[in-house]
Amino acid sequence: MDTGTFRGIITGLLILAFIGITAWAYSRRRKPDFDEAANLPFADDDEQPTRDKRLSPEERTNEADSREDKGDRNA
Repeated sequence: MDTGTFRGIITGLLILAFIGITAWAYSRRRKPDFDEAANLPFADDDEQPTRDKRLSPEERTNEADSREDKGDRNA
């Protein structure tokens, strides 16, 4: 088996893999999952994540204000 035959076999396998992945991605069974994933950016979060969960909302606001007063852009 020479190099050309080996490359031809690899090319054929890659084409089959591409067709298989494309068929999987566009199958009707996957559509509900992809529709749900497409709408994730629009989902409302119940609570915004915070860095320090020990602080109350008022303390977090005061902490943010104090950072702005000091000009700390990295916080």
